[in-house]
Amino acid sequence: MKGESFSPSKYFSLIAKCSLDFIDSPKYEKVVETLLKCYERGGIVFTMGCGGSASTATHFAADLAKTTAANDKIGFKAISLVDNIPLVSAWTNDKGWNTIFAGQLEQWITKNDVLVGFSVHGGTKRGDEAGPWSQNLVSAMALAKKRKAKIIGFSGFDGGAMEEMADVSIIVPTSSELYGTPIVEAMHIVIHHSIIFDLKDRIKSTNGKKTAA
Repeated sequence: MKGESFSPSKYFSLIAKCSLDFIDSPKYEKVVETLLKCYERGGIVFTMGCGGSASTATHFAADLAKTTAANDKIGFKAISLVDNIPLVSAWTNDKGWNTIFAGQLEQWITKNDVLVGFSVHGGTKRGDEAGPWSQNLVSAMALAKKRKAKIIGFSGFDGGAMEEMADVSIIVPTSSELYGTPIVEAMHIVIHHSIIFDLKDRIKSTNGKKTAA
């Protein structure tokens, strides 16, 4: 609503409601299963995002690699595509901002891997006709689809291009310009932590010692 002021109590109430909406979510379960299968076949999880979502991508990759390790089991092979600043800046300088994720993935991603994207709006359109938002995410997803890698999208609002392109799409639904970004980014972290500790528990309960491929 135009002229509306931010209310902490409303914000926390909206976060609580969104959290309850993910109880027994089939899409949440599919995300966990997709990641677990990647782990079991020795694949790599690549993460990406821009702005606040870049920090979530880094955090998620770190937790996959370290926090999921349980007892004598190793964690995931996980790489955040936002962390190598010299490489990101080189791709930006030489080929443009839209290439920063796909450029890094070109020599890496295979059908055994999973690409995880975090974005408030999910990007606009797809392929060479990508709109003004998050074309770098869209280009990376297009490459992942070409290589037959799985794609997991975390977005908000209507899901954008991620809803169209991802194999499984987690959307935090909102239409609020005032609360939209903080709710979506906060909920991505809430869901992310549940996924990590869920995976850790499932890995811990599997038989045999998991070692690097």
